[in-house]
Amino acid sequence: MERNQRREWLEQAIARWEKPILHLCFAYLGDTALAEDAVQETFLKAWRHYDRFRGEAEEKTWLMRIAMNTCKDQLKSAWFRNTDRSLTPELLPEGSVPFEERDDTVTRAVMSLPPKEREVTLLHWYQGLSLEEMVQVMRVPRSTINYRLKKAKTMLQGSLEEWYDEDE
Repeated sequence: MERNQRREWLEQAIARWEKPILHLCFAYLGDTALAEDAVQETFLKAWRHYDRFRGEAEEKTWLMRIAMNTCKDQLKSAWFRNTDRSLTPELLPEGSVPFEERDDTVTRAVMSLPPKEREVTLLHWYQGLSLEEMVQVMRVPRSTINYRLKKAKTMLQGSLEEWYDEDE
């Protein structure tokens, strides 16, 4: 593919997939700036390695795979492991508009899942990927994905039982 065609492909891919990939990266990393960096890195990797894209998977699943691996690399980095990212609303400067607290119980529960269960949860329920797309992204058997989804659902039901009952 010549350079102009590749540039055109990249512009279209960014327009189409930037938001879903940003949502995935934010859910994975829990930090807006890191998620934005991961999205940029994802598209940079896709640009560099476009000639390796064989079309066996859809463009979306290929990009999601790159994004997940980019997020995993960031989580493994020494900087990420040794940085305190536990900024709470109390530590933020006083704003001109009152801070409205949102209930992030579900998000915290999902993010506290073990990595494999968190991954399938983010891809299936947050990104809306089908089981077949998840097989392509994760490169694991469908039965493994089904098992992880069921395990994640059971774990979430247990950790959210009190929260759910309070709203009834």
